[in-house]
Amino acid sequence: MPRHRDVISASEIGQWTYCHRAWFLSRAGEVNRNASALTRGVAQHQRHSRTVARSQTLRWLAFSLIFLAFLIFLLTVIAVFLF
Repeated sequence: MPRHRDVISASEIGQWTYCHRAWFLSRAGEVNRNASALTRGVAQHQRHSRTVARSQTLRWLAFSLIFLAFLIFLLTVIAVFLF
């Protein structure tokens, strides 16, 4: 579905603030001559995104294991004093 020409995305605003001319040329339909660098950048961002998601999962797992260890410790202390 083609975008309406009056709608400007957040990435276009970023492009405009970085380089007014590049924004104008892309809006005018010029082909970016730096497509290979953009493709590599997109791939790098995807790899970074996967790394961040993996680290968030590992952090959640670590907190869960710490909580479980504390719970086992607490139950052990209670069992020792009750019996």
